Order: sequence, then structure tokens, then C-alpha cells
Amino acid sequence: HLPPHDEILSCQKSTKQASLSFLMVPWSYSKLPSVAFALFSSTPSKYYLNQHVQKVLSNYPPFYQCITISTARNSYHSISMSFRNDDDTIRKVLKTSKTIALVGASHKPERASNYVMHYLQSFGYRVIPINPVLAKKNESLHNEKVYSSLEDVPLSIDMVDIFRNSNDAGGVVDEAIAVGAKSVWLQIGVVNEEAAKRANEAGLMVVMDACPKMEIPRLGVDGPDE
Repeated sequence: HLPPHDEILSCQKSTKQASLSFLMVPWSYSKLPSVAFALFSSTPSKYYLNQHVQKVLSNYPPFYQCITISTARNSYHSISMSFRNDDDTIRKVLKTSKTIALVGASHKPERASNYVMHYLQSFGYRVIPINPVLAKKNESLHNEKVYSSLEDVPLSIDMVDIFRNSNDAGGVVDEAIAVGAKSVWLQIGVVNEEAAKRANEAGLMVVMDACPKMEIPRLGVDGPDE
């Protein structure tokens, strides 16, 4: 199912901790029934097959744990989306958000939502996990009680970090507006421009198709303002 080698695009990302490269199949091949992605680092390469051409590349700390490669040709969004993130907005969200509600939290340590939550805590953010299934079991994640929904959180929410698919993210954005959150953050691969527009019109700051675990070191943010 792979295209010829010379058709594969090579992309490079660098941070203070690591410099890693990964190969990405061009968008023109996104209609294939399955596509293999390879991530190369100092650890052995690991391959991921995904029929929807969307997969979180995990288990490569400290940087690529939250990288997602997603198709541009699906029902949710296009690579040529009109929304564009702004560094000033991203920095403001990260500096002014003290309490973050993380929707789609997982108790599985290999899941991006789990280790991104822990990462944010390490920078001084209060992160409240949202997962109705875990909430019914009265579970906790990283020493924080899990809640079923945003409206159940007994705290003022600054930012809502969304680990849901692009369609479901719209409903979460509406909940964030309803509870008076100051911003919404849609993770990498999560794009819903109509929801982003609703949030902007309601006065919320919006970051979309990005990961705070990547943006914090890239922008040199050391946590929320006191």
C-alpha cells in the first residue's frame, strides 16, 4: 500500500530535548485503504497502520507522544482550512490558564491524553480530567477526581483541552461556552472550524490542531502566570 520511496515526504521537527524525523505519506495517497507511517528516532522504529489514515504516534518521549498524522480528505476538515493559529494567542492561553479541563482523559498511560495531562501538571497547571465512564467508577487520574462533564466541575475553568474526534469536538466547544471557559484547545488532528467560529463569537480564545505539550517548549512558556 505504500507509494514509491521518492514519493514520500520527509519532515523534520526539533526541540531542546530531541531532533526527530518522520516520514509522511502525501495527501494524494489518503484514499488508500491503509497507510503505514514510520517514526525514526534514537529508539527502534515503530510502524503504525491505520485505515482512517489518522494515528497518534506514541511511546516516543518526550516530544512526539502527542503528534498526530491525519488525512486531509475526510468529512471534518481540509489541510487548507481557513483557521490559522496565532503564536500570541497560544502564548496568552498558556500564560493565563491556571485551571484546565481535559475532555477525553484516559487512565491508560500510553494514551496522549494521559501523559499530556501529567505534562501540564508538571508545569503548574491544575488539570481536571473529564470522562463519563471513569467518573461513574469514581476514579482519579494523576491525583485529580474524574468528572463526567464540564458542568459537573465545581471550579472556574480557564481552558478546555479537547481530546475527541473532530465531529464530537463541536459539542464539547458548546459546553465550554456554556460553562464560561476562557479558551478551547483542540488537539492535533481535531479540527472543527464551525465550532471554532462559535467559540470566537462567544469571546473565547481558540487554538486548534495543536498540542500544548509541543507549544510550551516551542514558545518557551514556563507555566501559567501567578
